[in-house]
Amino acid sequence: MFPELGFYTLPGHTRTPTDMLTELREAERLGIGSAWISERFDVKDAAALAGAACAVTDNITIGLGATNINTRHPLSTAAMAATSQRLSGGRFTLGVARGVGIRYDLMGLPKVRNRHLRDFVEMMKKLWRGERVVGYDGPLGNYPYLHMSDWLDEEIPILFVGFGPRSLEFAGGVFDGVILHTFLSDEALARSVQRVRQGAEKAGRKPESVKVWSVLATVCEPTHETWLRYMVARMGTYLQAPDYGELLVAVNDWDPAVLEAFRAAPVVAGMGGGIDSRATLEQLEEIATLIPEHWLPAACGSAEVCARRFQDQFRQGVDGVVIHASQPWEFAPVLEPYRRLRDGG
Repeated sequence: MFPELGFYTLPGHTRTPTDMLTELREAERLGIGSAWISERFDVKDAAALAGAACAVTDNITIGLGATNINTRHPLSTAAMAATSQRLSGGRFTLGVARGVGIRYDLMGLPKVRNRHLRDFVEMMKKLWRGERVVGYDGPLGNYPYLHMSDWLDEEIPILFVGFGPRSLEFAGGVFDGVILHTFLSDEALARSVQRVRQGAEKAGRKPESVKVWSVLATVCEPTHETWLRYMVARMGTYLQAPDYGELLVAVNDWDPAVLEAFRAAPVVAGMGGGIDSRATLEQLEEIATLIPEHWLPAACGSAEVCARRFQDQFRQGVDGVVIHASQPWEFAPVLEPYRRLRDGG
């Protein structure tokens, strides 16, 4: 069993969400500890996927990594989480994120600030304990009366999914755990872990009580096409996003001029949508030339190389590693060499 390992199901773009069911069964067979569901506003609705995931598994933890706090009514989010918790027999974790600012602008929604997140965590915990939220008038809105059921008493972890330095310090003082971002260098990863621990300590919490998960793109023995689709397309999509790409570059101390050149390249500027859902292989070949090699920190190569990269994550202080990009049968060869290397503690 590998309780310290998780994986992202349906990584990136998909048109066939039923693929998740096969992925979950295989991950559970392999002994992976947790499965994480990301959300897109197409056929990756987090609530629907969480329900299906809870129903077809027996042991693996099912987590949202992540949904947003302002695209559903708070009572709807609380009920979704409580239902998933009961449906799974206590195996559910709610992960939330700020979301992408430009999408909120397009959807006509306010941007999420720390005050929203703090009140959201407090509100969810109260509702899950069967308490009443009466006369709330604050960052989340105006709610005269919110209540689920007196008999509810759910302990559901809430994790923050993000990677900005100030956000991580804030999250360490408020959330039960943090899921970081794909493509963080080892140095950036260590700094991020330290930010979370500092935030917890400042808030009077035990630093080790806030669990930190890294997210590691993993491609074992990739073909060139797999490398393009799993690594280049994913990173290219992150770099496309306004503000999002800038933050990822800043956190890693990379050269922002490279990002500007990337976005200005005709193949990127004329994409008309997310690279991971639109780009052809020919376009990905060109996009690959725009991304420096060191901008793709990942587990890529032989099973032994990937296993050592798993270990590198733990050396930077994380509590767990979420495997990204690959499906369970693709990363399965890494598990045996990792088993030999892993620290039994």
